[in-house]
Amino acid sequence: MAGQTLYDKIWNSHIASQDAATGEALLYIDLHLIHEVTTPQAFAGLKAAGRGVRRPDLT
Repeated sequence: MAGQTLYDKIWNSHIASQDAATGEALLYIDLHLIHEVTTPQAFAGLKAAGRGVRRPDLT
């Protein structure tokens, strides 16, 4: 069996939950780097989905 790529290791270590049927994953992001152009849309999407930022002190 081949080893995992660096991408796979990082991805797998940040999965908070994963849907067994679809494979869709919810990732834990430990640092949010915000950008003045795209940040409002990203946080609006979280709000619309009923999700929040777990660690606003790291944003």
